Amino acid sequence: MHTWYTYGKPKRQLHDTNKHQTIFIVLKHHQYTLYVSTSRSKARKAYFNAPSSVRRTIMSAPLSKELREQYKIKALPIRKEDKVLIVRGSKKGQEGTISSVYRLKYSIQLEKLTKEKSNGASVPLNIHPSKVVITKLHLDKDRKALIERKGGVAA
Repeated sequence: MHTWYTYGKPKRQLHDTNKHQTIFIVLKHHQYTLYVSTSRSKARKAYFNAPSSVRRTIMSAPLSKELREQYKIKALPIRKEDKVLIVRGSKKGQEGTISSVYRLKYSIQLEKLTKEKSNGASVPLNIHPSKVVITKLHLDKDRKALIERKGGVAA
């Protein structure tokens, strides 16, 4: 049973066979669910304590316009061996292949994108997946199944 409230007064009730009751609050054209927190500290705690499986979905990147037209989906979780284009930051415009996905740090590392240290050693640069666009997908049967599940067209 879903109950809608506008300024504390019932607006309408939808009868459902479900025993659980979801309560929505409608305030000035916005709808809130009482079971989802808007607390910043809780959101940060969930983000930084997220398990690897959740981090995978958080670390999604948008597809390029060509891939978006081809596969009919907007974004996919980033993966090793995808080709990406950096669209934000000081390295904007550079392309590369993902050499590693560092879920613990919420970052990806690209081949040939390194920083030279003062002692001469080169260190890979970390980039957040939201700052890149996927230009070429590394497809296997699991990735094709994911595209199909998301409502896309796997070629």
